Amino acid sequence: MKRENRTNEKKGKNHKKKKSHKILKRVLLIILLIILICAGLFTYKVYKNGWGLSGLVNTLIGSDPEKAKNLPDFYCLLMGKSENMTDTIIVAKYSPSTGSSALLSIPRDSFVGNNKNTATASDKINSKYQISPQKTIDAVNDLTGLNIKYYLTVDTKALRELVDAIGGVYFDVPIDMDYDDSSQDLYIHLKAGPQLLNGEQAEWVVRFRHNNNGTSYPVSYGDNDLGRMRTQREFIMEVAKQTLKVENITKIDEILKIAEEQVETNIDWDTMMEYVPALLNFNSENMKTDTLPGIPEYCNGVAVYLVNEKEAKQMVNELFLTNASSEVVENGNVTTNETSNTATVSNKKIKIEVLNGTGSTTKLEKAVEQLTNQGYKVSKKGSTNITNKTTIINRTNNTTAEENTITALLGTGTAITGEDNSEVDFTVILGKDY
Repeated sequence: MKRENRTNEKKGKNHKKKKSHKILKRVLLIILLIILICAGLFTYKVYKNGWGLSGLVNTLIGSDPEKAKNLPDFYCLLMGKSENMTDTIIVAKYSPSTGSSALLSIPRDSFVGNNKNTATASDKINSKYQISPQKTIDAVNDLTGLNIKYYLTVDTKALRELVDAIGGVYFDVPIDMDYDDSSQDLYIHLKAGPQLLNGEQAEWVVRFRHNNNGTSYPVSYGDNDLGRMRTQREFIMEVAKQTLKVENITKIDEILKIAEEQVETNIDWDTMMEYVPALLNFNSENMKTDTLPGIPEYCNGVAVYLVNEKEAKQMVNELFLTNASSEVVENGNVTTNETSNTATVSNKKIKIEVLNGTGSTTKLEKAVEQLTNQGYKVSKKGSTNITNKTTIINRTNNTTAEENTITALLGTGTAITGEDNSEVDFTVILGKDY
């Protein structure tokens, strides 16, 4: 009887084991099926979102690629910091609709004081960062007539770490570089030509200005500071292009850590997440670059750079406002709508009414000054109820290119069509976002 009971117990245990194995198999199969379905849906979403790196990023952060393409042009002041001085100051614009961009170098000695005859070192633009980044933005906006809101400051240490993180950057060094400065612990020794630069060598390239024997870049390239600024812009293009390679997606944690520790910015998280997918359409072939025009001069015994206001206005127009968001991508190349050129030339024929919904008289006057500096005729100005968003009302069937140019100039705004008005071509309602 005992033996029979033991046998029955054993059979019961075996039956329970078999039953539990079946349940486990079913659970595992269900989990596997769920994983396969999720993987399939994820792959499909990546495909629908543009495939490749762009589609992957769009899917991971839940963004809409079409919405990203329709974002307004993004302006930011890029600053390279070393020993609390900003020797690199660059205005950057990115157009999500076309993947095109523009970089304008601001010479570090640009005079931003009131009277050049009493100039001091504190009247140079690179000294403003010591007060605050906003002071640098304000000075750049005064020089360019733009309305830049965002800044991004990168320490040279961050550049070294980023370049090393992505495995180096291939760059065509323009000339032989041979410079030693023990006071800065800076020793630059590079041969001209295409080569893979590590982080330390990348810092050498962007900081180089002249050799120990006094020679510098050739005049045709842009000697001393002008040459350095050109090299900085071209190196930034290569870093951006090579950082956005698919293989670097696995290094995103390391790149983000560098950004968190070494980059200072006032770009809010929501704005950043909106524009990240659009940045993946970046095309270095569609980038325009230049330096703010002017002449170096000694004023009151101080070496400064005097910006040519007339030429600067024209250059800002060409780089940032002409054809703003009106370029068309065809077969990977950017072509220009002829209407936007015509619109820019005829700014002085366009009459604008500016209504202040910011609650700040200072902002109203600033907007009026921006518009008049670019040739627009501000025929009316006044106040309205405080509003959050800037609106640009097209009242006389002007081109989309002209709407976009005004939006780019103000740095914000949504264009709509309004009732015909024989007195003005556009009504600009300034919002708190201006």
